[in-house]
Formats: sequence, C-alpha cells, structure tokens
Amino acid sequence: MNKEQIVKRCRRLRRNQTESEEIFWQQVRNRKINDLKFLRQHPFIYQAVNFKLYYFIADFYCAEKKVIIELDGKIHEEQKEYDEKRDLILKEMNLKVIRFKNSEIEKAVDFVRCL
Repeated sequence: MNKEQIVKRCRRLRRNQTESEEIFWQQVRNRKINDLKFLRQHPFIYQAVNFKLYYFIADFYCAEKKVIIELDGKIHEEQKEYDEKRDLILKEMNLKVIRFKNSEIEKAVDFVRCL
C-alpha cells in the first residue's frame, strides 16, 4: 500500500466509526478535554520495504501526550498476539498505547481527563 491508499483507508474508517468510537469522539473532539487535540483513525507507518509501507491505524491519537487510545471490540479477543506485537512496535516509536473495551468508554474519557 502507498500513502494515498492508507489515507483513503483512514478516511473510510472515519466515515464508518463504531458506536463506541463515535461516542468517545464526541467527548474528545475540538480540544474539549484539557485542551488536548485528538486525531481519529490516524496512521503510523513503521516500516518501508521495497516501496511497500507497513502501518497501523490508531483509533485515537494525541500527539501532545504521545498517547494512542484504542477502543477494542470482540475481534481483539481473537487477535491478542497481533495487538501485543503492534503495541510493542508503537512503544518503540515512543508512543503509549492504552486499550479499553468498547463498553469502557467512560473509563477512556476519564483517562483523558487525567492526562
């Protein structure tokens, strides 16, 4: 995939948010909490090999705090190894990944309030 394709995928994900993502987004958008800027469905390219880009898309990202917030649905119960590898790569990029279940939106919002 190239950068343009990655951006298109991110845009598609923004248009098709989960209900939990939409609720969280309404709470944090436009610097509503602690004047922190959050981006949604933000790509992180971590490797390029033979013109192929390897990347992850974070649910929500705050550059000021270098924090990624992930709202995980049931699929993440089946892909724990993948998520652990992904989180390790992002940690090596000096990013902190915090995961919440879709049912824990208020905990996620409270976490942002404490940043």
